Amino acid sequence: MTQSPLSSVTRSVSEGGRFTRRRSREAARRVHRVLERSLTLRLSLLLLIVLMCFNANAIHAAERTEQEKQIDTAISRALEHIASKQQPSGAWVIDQFGESTSATSLAVMAFLAAGHVPGEGPYDQHMQRGIRWVLDHQQQSGLLVHRTGHGPMYCHGISTLMLAEVAGMTDAALAESCRLALTKAVRLILTSQSVRKDRSQMGGWRYNPGSNDSDLSVTGWQLLALRAAKNLGCDVPAEYIDLAVDYVKRCSVRGGGFAYQPGSGPSATRTGTGILCLEICGVHHSPETLAGATWLIQRPLQVNEEWFYYGAYYGTIGMFQVGGDQWARSKQHLIPLLLNLQAEDGSWTGRNGSEKGLGTTYCTSLSVLALSVEYQFLPIYQR
Repeated sequence: MTQSPLSSVTRSVSEGGRFTRRRSREAARRVHRVLERSLTLRLSLLLLIVLMCFNANAIHAAERTEQEKQIDTAISRALEHIASKQQPSGAWVIDQFGESTSATSLAVMAFLAAGHVPGEGPYDQHMQRGIRWVLDHQQQSGLLVHRTGHGPMYCHGISTLMLAEVAGMTDAALAESCRLALTKAVRLILTSQSVRKDRSQMGGWRYNPGSNDSDLSVTGWQLLALRAAKNLGCDVPAEYIDLAVDYVKRCSVRGGGFAYQPGSGPSATRTGTGILCLEICGVHHSPETLAGATWLIQRPLQVNEEWFYYGAYYGTIGMFQVGGDQWARSKQHLIPLLLNLQAEDGSWTGRNGSEKGLGTTYCTSLSVLALSVEYQFLPIYQR
C-alpha cells in the first residue's frame, strides 16, 4: 500500500526520535562512565593522601630515637603512678604536710605537660578534681594554700602557675573560675613584691607575703606564675617583671652560676632557676644566662645534691630555653640521669636532704615536667 507523504514524515520523525533517544542514552552512559572514572580517581587520590599521611606518621614514629622512646614510656608509667596517688578529695599530698595545693598543682601540670587536657582522655577527671580542689582552697586574700610547713609563697606561686596554664586548655566554665582566682592570686604576688625591702632584696619574694627579704627559689615560682598569667592576658605591669629580673641578675655570681641570695655561692639548682627566670622573661642569652649555662655544663647537677629534683626541673627547662649546644650537652647528662632513677612502679623518690620526706608525687611530677620539655605542650616552656 502506498504511504502518504504525511505517514512517511511521521515515521521519519518517530525513527529520528528513537535515534535521538538512543544517542541521548549513549551520551548519558558516556557521561556516567566519565563521572565514574572521575569519582574513582578522586577516591584514589583521597586514599593516596590518607596513605601518605599514615606513612608520614609511621616514618615520623620510626624516626624517634631510642632515648625519645624511653622518655615516652617513662612518662606514661609516671602518669599512671601520679593518678594512683590522688586522694578521694581530689588533692595530692606532700608526705610531710598532707594535702597540698603545690603537690596538686604539680600533678596537674605533669598531665598537661604530657599532652592531656581537662575534658578528654584518661586523666580528665583526675585533672578536673585537682583543679577544683585548688580553687576551693584559695583564701580571701588570694593566697592559694592549704597546709604547708615551709613557706606558703611556694605553694602560691606553683598553684598560680598551674591555674594560668590550665585556663587556656579547659571548658569555658572552669576557665572562668581559673581566671577569677588568677586575678586575686596575681594581685597578691604583686603586693608581696612591693613590701619595703633593702635594695639588695628588692624585686624578689620570700616565704610569706609580708616577708621583707627575698630568695631566688621562691622568686622563681612567682616569676613563672606572673609570666604565664601575662601570657593569658592578665594585667601584669612590665615594671614588676623588670624589678624581678633585676633581682635575679643580682643573684648571679661572678665567674658563673646563680646563688640562693645575692652575695652567696652558686649551686646547680639555683643556676637552673636563674637561667629559666631570665629566659622566660624575655632576657634571652644575657651575659648572666650564658655564664650560668657554661657553669652548669662544667658542674652539672648530681644525684646526691639536696634539691636534686627541683634542680632537674629548673635545669632541664632552663637549658632547653637557652638551646643550641648548651642544651644538647646538658640534655646528654640530665635525661639519662632521670631515666635511670625511675622505680618499677613509675615513680621517682627523693634520696637526700629535705626531698627525702616529701613523697613520690613531688619527685615524680617534677621529673615528668623535666622529661617532657621537648613536647612543648605547656605554653610557659615554649621557646
